[in-house]
Amino acid sequence: MAPTAPTFAELFAAQYQSLVRLAGLLGADDPEDIAQEAFARLHSRRLRDDAAALGYLRATVCNLTRNRLRHLRITRLRRPDPPEHARSSEHAVIVAEEHRELLAALDTLPRRQREALILRYWLDLSEREIADAMGVSPGSVKTHASRGMAALRGML
Repeated sequence: MAPTAPTFAELFAAQYQSLVRLAGLLGADDPEDIAQEAFARLHSRRLRDDAAALGYLRATVCNLTRNRLRHLRITRLRRPDPPEHARSSEHAVIVAEEHRELLAALDTLPRRQREALILRYWLDLSEREIADAMGVSPGSVKTHASRGMAALRGML
């Protein structure tokens, strides 16, 4: 007998914090909102395969974070000195951890390299899962991760 897929509530309880962490690591200024929006989109949609829900959520978090950062960049170009955004509690915890230098180095990487490294080393996803979340091929994941690691080695 095949295992049943978790209910929406079970999926939320099990994955919300990791998706908030993912959004924060990808640079979202509002990681809780990003994770909530991903779950809202999943809830309003019917997937053909319930097992694909987690992959859908991760890809949605990546896309929402990308869109949010793009929007903020455009908004900041229009306003010369925008007010400083309040950091979320999740972000404050991450910054307070011992690996500030690594996080600072990650922030300097190109977006795709940063995403590949975070999905691989913080979430421990496979190349296929990373490719699905980023919307690229597994070969591109290898390239982005390799280049990102080489850049980090040079910085650190």
